Amino acid sequence: MVRIFNGFASAFATVSFYCVAVTGSAAPATYTNPVYSNDMPDPTAIRYQGVYYAFGTTGSRRINGRIFTLLRSTNLVRWEELGGAMIPPSSDPDCQYWAPEATFADGKFYLYYAVGGMEPGRFENRVASSATPEGPYTDTSNVLADCAKNNYTIDPYPFRDDDGQWYFFYSCNFTNAEPGMHPGSGIMVDRLIGMTRLAGDCHVVVKGRYNWTLAGKDWNVLEGPCVVKHDGRYYCIYSGNGYKSVHYGLDCVVAEQPLGPYSGQGDSARVLHDVPGKVFGPGHNDVVFGPDGHTQYFVYHAWDPDMTKRQMCIDKLIWTADGPRCDGPTFTPQTIP
Repeated sequence: MVRIFNGFASAFATVSFYCVAVTGSAAPATYTNPVYSNDMPDPTAIRYQGVYYAFGTTGSRRINGRIFTLLRSTNLVRWEELGGAMIPPSSDPDCQYWAPEATFADGKFYLYYAVGGMEPGRFENRVASSATPEGPYTDTSNVLADCAKNNYTIDPYPFRDDDGQWYFFYSCNFTNAEPGMHPGSGIMVDRLIGMTRLAGDCHVVVKGRYNWTLAGKDWNVLEGPCVVKHDGRYYCIYSGNGYKSVHYGLDCVVAEQPLGPYSGQGDSARVLHDVPGKVFGPGHNDVVFGPDGHTQYFVYHAWDPDMTKRQMCIDKLIWTADGPRCDGPTFTPQTIP
């Protein structure tokens, strides 16, 4: 998805900065990951009128009564805290809210997310909306239900094709093993209708096939889809394995059409993986254009050294003959976008 939107302006209050170190009065020439050092799991970012907005998972935690961390930046490196993004749709303090994904369409901002806890054992994808990128976002009361009636769906990702048609990628459970595959979570896609409904025409994107995504004895985890179109082909980048595993990372599959079929699944985390002793648990990414409008960047999380929080990082996306690859994860100074 091209995450650059135009046509909106708004005033903002002065807020605190979390940023890279700056020497003297000159603007920094480099940055070092993480670009946001507080907890920011499952980060997503959009760019609107030259300003970036990033959203992150908060679980059941509220920020001034709202959920989802909301940040603002002009360069992907210096980030301001804007508080919480969305008004909780439930008064239950134990509800879990995961994996926000923001976009803009038809003059309105949409925030897709997963929520669990309102019914035992159930997670569902929903969508909230706002007239402004900084919110507050309010739930639209629309459940984006899997056409196979799966009760565990998470990690929504909207994608707009060049013809204007929107598609909806998400993760769900496949409990029945097939020949050559493991049971577990995989990625599905459906068509979006009017940004708040699914067509009910879902297709499998990728299921667990290789041992590197095994998060248990026989349970694969494939989640966190992110879709990028490049040279007429559709690449679905996804996170594999448990988010606390040394095998956790990113791989991708590719198709000629948004609904697939997708192929090219790897037997390792080929797009992004850990650096032993330096970077642990990098994944659940988004892709956004840098300030130059041409260079693409991965936005992803990685654990701090004590594994107490997942921090937001950025690194360049490099297109190769084998598809997208991350120029990282980096942990040394990099040229600022």
